Amino acid sequence: MARSYRVFLTPQARSMLHAIADRRIRNTIARRIDGLTEDPKKQGKALVEELAGFRSLRVARHRVIYKVKKDRIIIVAVGIRKQGDTKDIYSRAKKL
Repeated sequence: MARSYRVFLTPQARSMLHAIADRRIRNTIARRIDGLTEDPKKQGKALVEELAGFRSLRVARHRVIYKVKKDRIIIVAVGIRKQGDTKDIYSRAKKL
């Protein structure tokens, strides 16, 4: 039987998700987050260096940064990928 995980969003991640203006993208991200409950380690990409231990789920140009702990998934950041920009989701996640 497949293991089921519970998803938790940090207050920062919840705020970041609600700040996405496009409702369609926000809903798509929410569905993908819900999909993490079924084997989150097979989804997304393992991050390295300063974000080692976290994973990144790609949803179009947006990323969901999360960590898997036992039977929980903790979403720490949600945002757009803007390489080289201070508003880049990976730059913001390093500061959390």
